[in-house]
Amino acid sequence: MERVERELFWSEHKKLWRRASVKISVLLCFTYVVVFGSVLSFQWFSLGSLSGYSTGFGNNFDGYSVIRDSQAYTLPFAGDLTDETIQQLVRDYQRMYREGLEEESQRTDYLTVNLWLRALWPELEDSADYRQMIYYVDPEKLTGLYERRTQALETFLENNGQSGREKEAILKLEEKAGKPFRYAWTRGWSILLCNIIGDMGTVMALFLAIALSPVFSGEWHDHTGFLVMTTKNGRRGIARAKICTGIAFAIELSVLLTAGILAAQLFFLGTEGWDASVQNIKMLAVAPMNMLQAEIYEFAFTLLGAVGYAGVVMLISAAAKNNVLALLLCLAVTYVPPVAAQYLPYGAQKAMDLIPLVGSGTDLLRTNTFSLFGRYVWSPYLLLAVPVLAGVLCMPFAVRKWARGR
Repeated sequence: MERVERELFWSEHKKLWRRASVKISVLLCFTYVVVFGSVLSFQWFSLGSLSGYSTGFGNNFDGYSVIRDSQAYTLPFAGDLTDETIQQLVRDYQRMYREGLEEESQRTDYLTVNLWLRALWPELEDSADYRQMIYYVDPEKLTGLYERRTQALETFLENNGQSGREKEAILKLEEKAGKPFRYAWTRGWSILLCNIIGDMGTVMALFLAIALSPVFSGEWHDHTGFLVMTTKNGRRGIARAKICTGIAFAIELSVLLTAGILAAQLFFLGTEGWDASVQNIKMLAVAPMNMLQAEIYEFAFTLLGAVGYAGVVMLISAAAKNNVLALLLCLAVTYVPPVAAQYLPYGAQKAMDLIPLVGSGTDLLRTNTFSLFGRYVWSPYLLLAVPVLAGVLCMPFAVRKWARGR
């Protein structure tokens, strides 16, 4: 029996990969995520040196050298993030500005530092000065980094309606983030986590829907559904093979994209800054993680979300019996909730993030929680587990629906 099931699986697997739409989808997805989203982003429109144009596409094609120069510049400041570290970074940037060293100043970490200044020392911002704070703020006044961060975080939670036990749960989680934070040049990591991997699931959903929505409905479209039902391996055996094929394809696509992103990351960023705290990206983040841990989480989130989404897609495919309808419904699962969320209560908006590939791995930089049985659970934990469970629960229903043949 196991041999028959393996043969069925490989037969369905080969059948899936032989389809031209699947090959084109994989190629386009890889090109968009890895070539444009990773390689060209690092080398050109995200980290290329400024050329005077108003958009990133006007940047120079020199991201590799800019990254190396930026890492070399911040290396003397790397280590524990203290008041003195920020003061030195601000003081050195202001020196370059006074001396007209504009090209050199672009290699500094001024964008990250300026975000810290606005978040933690808002009273020092001059509303009459159109420049960023790092240009004019007095470095000597940049003191009390961690005390100010705690105060800013508590104020943010209160303003966000997160008080009482929810606030306590978040602050308890925040205590696990070791202090002082580790500092390094992390702009490249920020682009990687917030844009490249953060958007990977949304892009994958489109191509997974195109590739997997005809898995069951295609049999009805090609008028082979009833023929399949009459074979000795029909009904449940065929259905299980198709389900396993869909899961395998989701994993294969995720692994392919992950490998491409990692190759681009190692070439452009190397391993420099892997142990820096995620608070370098967002100072008010409560995640007790460094950059490498955050990257592992986001890749796991995308992989598990893809498996969950594959389960949902195949249930829709088994129920729809029409290729076009199946595709539209599959796309609606991912792309309608973000549009509809703005018209729904906040609780419903958060619940929609639990739909496979609707939420984002970048939630680890936020303070969102879910209330379960009177306890507050940090949203990244549920975003990792619930989508894949939802997809797994859909799979038996897909098998049953296909086996009934109606």
